[in-house]
Amino acid sequence: MIHITLPDGSQREYPGPVTVAEVAASIGTGLAKAALAGKIGDKVVDTSHVIAADSPLSIITAKDAEGLDVIRHSTAHLLAYAVKELFPEAQVTIGPVIENGFFYDFSYKRPFTPDDLAAIEKRMTALAAKDEPVLRRVLPRDDAVAHFKGIGEHYKAEIIASIPAGEDVSLYREGAFEDLCRGPHVPSTGKLKHFKLMKVAGAYWRGDHRNEMLQRVYGTAWATKDELQQYLTMLEEAEKRDHRKLGRELDLFHIDEHSPGTVFWHPKGWTVWQGVEQYMRKVYQDNGYQEVKGPQILDKGLWEKTGHWDKYRDNMFTTESEKRDYALKPMNCPGHILIFKQGIKSYRDLPLRYGEFGQCHRNEPTGGLHGIMRVRGFTQDDGHIFCTENQILAECTSFTALLQKVYADFGFHNIIYKVATRPEARIGSDESWDRAEAALIESLRHSGCEFVIAPGDGAFYGPKLEYTLKDAIGRQWQCGTIQVDFSLPERLDAEFVAEDGARHRPVMLHRAILGSLERFIGILLEEHAGALPTWLAPVQVSVLNITDAQAEYAQEVVKTLKNQGLRVALDLRNEKITYKIREHSMQKPPYILVVGDKEKAAGAVAVRARGNKDLGAMSLEAFVQTVLQDIAHKS
Repeated sequence: MIHITLPDGSQREYPGPVTVAEVAASIGTGLAKAALAGKIGDKVVDTSHVIAADSPLSIITAKDAEGLDVIRHSTAHLLAYAVKELFPEAQVTIGPVIENGFFYDFSYKRPFTPDDLAAIEKRMTALAAKDEPVLRRVLPRDDAVAHFKGIGEHYKAEIIASIPAGEDVSLYREGAFEDLCRGPHVPSTGKLKHFKLMKVAGAYWRGDHRNEMLQRVYGTAWATKDELQQYLTMLEEAEKRDHRKLGRELDLFHIDEHSPGTVFWHPKGWTVWQGVEQYMRKVYQDNGYQEVKGPQILDKGLWEKTGHWDKYRDNMFTTESEKRDYALKPMNCPGHILIFKQGIKSYRDLPLRYGEFGQCHRNEPTGGLHGIMRVRGFTQDDGHIFCTENQILAECTSFTALLQKVYADFGFHNIIYKVATRPEARIGSDESWDRAEAALIESLRHSGCEFVIAPGDGAFYGPKLEYTLKDAIGRQWQCGTIQVDFSLPERLDAEFVAEDGARHRPVMLHRAILGSLERFIGILLEEHAGALPTWLAPVQVSVLNITDAQAEYAQEVVKTLKNQGLRVALDLRNEKITYKIREHSMQKPPYILVVGDKEKAAGAVAVRARGNKDLGAMSLEAFVQTVLQDIAHKS
């Protein structure tokens, strides 16, 4: 007899080996129809998988995260099936699941066009409607190589040939199309109903620029029609909010081919930058941080000691002078330890908090660069706390509270908390890891935060907390982090004198709230669709006159506002006021002031708030108080 244990703890008994599909059918017709796969322990398997021994089993449906992965993986194969039907000469290569969808790379004699993409999607829909069974078979490696060579699929043959000799490989067939895959897959193509092809891009075979350029077709797939539509709507909204587009329209910054991966900040963009940096500098000052500044270039020997040279060398920019090798720093932490080591430190000095707006450089691949979100030169709101193990809990608790306040001031209130625990490859004793992980978890509990555990996602040198923002359209941005490090103080010989007079290693907490300032400003622009809150807006007030008769009064208004520390734009052009209002509105200032003869006579201003809200006429003094209140409350 075979005993199957279900997630609720109940057991079902079968006279002999049984498939996942048969178990689902024995539970109920509805579950049998909904079943996409099964999960035995941690392994997801096809519904056709035969269970020959007592096992725990979960039936996977479209409601499960694993079920959505199965749908997306299977839709990638459906895409390849459709391409082969429409373009028989195309060769298939690889087609993995990615965030929110999938892609598949094809070798073809010409680039696919938008019309091709529409035709492929239409054929996918027709193939799915045929509801053909998806069947699995296993072949020895060499037989599989011969099979794919025989049907002209040389890329597949090359992939399989790289698998160790003597191993078996699995193939999945739907209709006339058969593909190499580990699986699992949906039981039939009829389960694939809610998908859309998104775009075509170029991609080198095996990611090597020396190889052929392939056609990469991206798609998305979802469990329901509503989820697909919500995702497509989110993409439309994201396109409107794209920080690169806003950067051009609002004249904030540009990226130039003369320095790829770095940012040229224009005056208005640099005003935003300074607003963010000065705010964070005040955060440092108010929370016990001492601001420091380290050099950009450090000797190769230091990076060898820290381990970065061995593990991170390809991402570092290097230079040479007088037969010494140097690297532009990709992170600030080694420099902070060198500062810590100057002079004798006592336990009375701890916790010691250093903060730096440290400029870093990382040699990111060109294909990975993305506006100001992913760059080669960036500045971090970097901080390092040197403390004892007993101080980890208090430091992490206060850091979480600080981070929450900072995010709220920037308009973010939805935060996801994650505790990344010890990986298999790590340094330090299990006892130290136990204490560090317990302190991180307890700090979130003290803060009243719900959190998830990410087993094994910690760094080799210690566990960490990750703080992820959820923006106005549901996207997630991992920004803040605090990491416990047992390693770097040891590697660079940092120490302090403890109460017992002996020298001990401090624990080093790496922490950042915003992360990269460039990336965070990009996130801010997209969160607010370019309409930054008053305290951050590069132009807070635009002053427009109706005719030349009010030009002098308009200038007096501007002078008064500037004397209050406000950022003001003046438009005295001889244009219709409706034209000037419309043009300035596109630049998204929080307030537009219009002055005509009535306003001039009354010493007042006509106020329009962002969003085309007419606030009417008010005295200049009353308006100033309104704006200053906005700024004070970060509203």
